[in-house]
Amino acid sequence: MKRDLLRIDSLSPHDIDLLVSQAIELKKRQKAGVLHQPLRGKTLGLLFEKPSTRTRVSFEVGMVQLGGHALYMSSRDTQLSRKESPEDTARVLSRYLDGLVIRTFSQDTLEGYARHAAIPVINGLTDLLHPCQILSDLMTIVEKRGDYRRLNITYVGDGNNVANSWIEAALKLGFRLRIACPEGFEPDGMIVARAKAEAPAQIRFFTDPFEAARDSDIINTDAWVSMGQEEGIMRRKQELFKKYQVNRALLAAAKKDVLVMHCLPAHRGEEITDEVADGSHAVIFDQAENRLHMQKAILAHFLAETA
Repeated sequence: MKRDLLRIDSLSPHDIDLLVSQAIELKKRQKAGVLHQPLRGKTLGLLFEKPSTRTRVSFEVGMVQLGGHALYMSSRDTQLSRKESPEDTARVLSRYLDGLVIRTFSQDTLEGYARHAAIPVINGLTDLLHPCQILSDLMTIVEKRGDYRRLNITYVGDGNNVANSWIEAALKLGFRLRIACPEGFEPDGMIVARAKAEAPAQIRFFTDPFEAARDSDIINTDAWVSMGQEEGIMRRKQELFKKYQVNRALLAAAKKDVLVMHCLPAHRGEEITDEVADGSHAVIFDQAENRLHMQKAILAHFLAETA
């Protein structure tokens, strides 16, 4: 029976720990030059409505390293651009492919594909959620700190898809999470309401980034302006978000060995300074590399189940 990866909430704690351990093992094998091709003969489709660097390249390269093939499809280059329904597209692609990564705007659209596809569907990003990013970030934290369960993890900035998925991960895994966003730019209301109802002491929300950063083991951030928002909201956000910049002053509120994470692309000088992004606390490019190894773990786990 096929399984989809649409959100962190669809995984069990065991699933997450297994994916992290598999990703770390696959990274070791790749570094040692050990050939590992459990997906030989399989083909992965990547159907993208949004541009991408890390998600596209990591899934394409990961699929090749696992012995399979990857096929990139922009929605502009398919019949979706001529109003073919996602439901019919999902049914057709299921006859050709062994798995499908979708990067789109609406979570509802993604879930519609998954309902009608006979193959595993993986969320490569929606406006609501970014589960693959958080899974690779958890891998990075395990590599650097050994575990995430006793850590204070903080997210500062826009309450976007990354923040939403961090909340889902905290609800699932039980680590302490702090979210600091300007008023009016909080994470998704339903996700926040669930966190406040189920884990009010464990998951806390702030408007003061310095209060949220106090004694933090990890500080996360992301671009203030998400894809599709550039025109109307950029100037307003740049003014409102100034005090949410991850800089030397914010790090001073955290633990001395705090790690700084950013899922990239970074708008340097806005949400993060060059000094921090290139400094000794940053693990930003380790995160980026680990997207490859985590995508491989995801592909091996979900596509092998349909073998």
